[in-house]
Amino acid sequence: MAALAVDAGDGHGPLVVPVWCWYEPGGDVRVLTDAGCRKALPIERAGRFSLMVECTVPRVGCVSVEGLVVCTSPGSIELFRDVAAHCLAPELVDRCVEIAAARCSGERVVFHMRPEGWLSRDLSEP
Repeated sequence: MAALAVDAGDGHGPLVVPVWCWYEPGGDVRVLTDAGCRKALPIERAGRFSLMVECTVPRVGCVSVEGLVVCTSPGSIELFRDVAAHCLAPELVDRCVEIAAARCSGERVVFHMRPEGWLSRDLSEP
């Protein structure tokens, strides 16, 4: 999971929320969420967002990325299962998918972000 930050507009601070995401080197960063949810509209309006992922195993570090939304594609509960299986311990996947399915009866969407800037830090080194 990552923390997504996007301009919330209307004099508010940035909206910062957890999201499911994945990335393959050289490709787009993809974020899966419910269409029409609180974070989807600001992403569509701003056309860009930032993510921050923290890692504590095998060592402590973090990476952030920001960039433009280059397209959207349909999401699904099956795609959610694949992402959850990549991110969670196997014994947690079914329950997580069950909760996600119960929380959203509507459409899911994938935002594809073209990375423009990366920052990373290995915090395990002095």
